[in-house]
Amino acid sequence: MREVLHPTPIKAVRKPSGPVVIWNLIRRCNLTCKHCYTTSADIDFPGELTTPEIFLVMEDLKTFKVPVLILSGGEPLLHPDIFSISQRAKDMGFYVALSSNGTLITEDNIEKIAAINYQYIGISLDGIEQTHDQFRQKPGSFKDSIRGIRLCRKHGIKAGIRFTLTQDNVYDFPDMLKLMDDEDIDKFYLSHLNYGGRGNKNRKDDAAFQMTRQVMDQLFEACLNWEQQGIEREIVTGNNDADAVYFLHWVRKNFPEQVQHIKTKLEQWGGNASGVNVANIDNLGNVHPDTFWWHYHLGNVKERPFSEIWQDVSDPLMARLKQNPRPLKGRCQSCGYQKICNGNTRVRAQQIYNDAWAEDPGCYLTADEISPYYC
Repeated sequence: MREVLHPTPIKAVRKPSGPVVIWNLIRRCNLTCKHCYTTSADIDFPGELTTPEIFLVMEDLKTFKVPVLILSGGEPLLHPDIFSISQRAKDMGFYVALSSNGTLITEDNIEKIAAINYQYIGISLDGIEQTHDQFRQKPGSFKDSIRGIRLCRKHGIKAGIRFTLTQDNVYDFPDMLKLMDDEDIDKFYLSHLNYGGRGNKNRKDDAAFQMTRQVMDQLFEACLNWEQQGIEREIVTGNNDADAVYFLHWVRKNFPEQVQHIKTKLEQWGGNASGVNVANIDNLGNVHPDTFWWHYHLGNVKERPFSEIWQDVSDPLMARLKQNPRPLKGRCQSCGYQKICNGNTRVRAQQIYNDAWAEDPGCYLTADEISPYYC
């Protein structure tokens, strides 16, 4: 949106030095959220990496030039050594973020959290109070999470909302945007729920797809208004790379003079990066192409260094994820925006069709919107 209003010169594409690593340090969590991709619970899970093992992996990640560590869970603040792990990561020069439910950020530990100087803390909310508490299955969890956000803001820590869109919380979305203003929150991350099953239903009529499109329109308008007012906010969407193409069509409609510029910028961004610039290490040390591939193991850092696992293209999934262009099928193969989307989230195709290269059942774009002639 910033490029729409204040375009900057097109520069050569800069490739990341290594993948962003989302690291589920612990599976234990004090909540039992309905859409949890790790199926966490408030119990100890056997076989998790020890802190010395975590430190050894961090050494390999640094040598491999991984720039960013996103420390997640479960609830990472339940890890007994979360602060020593975080401090070690900061001392090693990583960009360190924390992905939390926010309920355990309290007056008792905020000084320790602030002392780490995390570059960012993302706090998950699933709606306003009643909706959130139902999703989290714990009364009072919304108030606790808001308290955590406020404490971060009070101590100068960049904090943001992580919101996973479902058919059960879509009606809270306008209030979530209002919450950004009411609490002067730094960042909003909209995650599309990584589910499929709708198959080849007509995307013009499918209620879930219409819901997604309406939410994206609301998000674009809010972002535009914030930018026009000079309010510095970071707005990100994830788990559906069709968002970038939908945004380009929004630009075509509202700022037609900027279409080519935005298209070039989006092509430089490159779309889905699972298995390339995004990686996941789970609590047991298993490596995955991203956080939604927990059923598919590339290797384990207890047995092989992450750097070796990540470069091993003898694994057929990794070989094809790194391939450019990817060997897509169906409407993804014929899509005119592969350079922008890169085939979207492959795990949905794998789960629904048992074929990681089939068309993405979660793409909400119409046939006209993906037509090469619509470019």
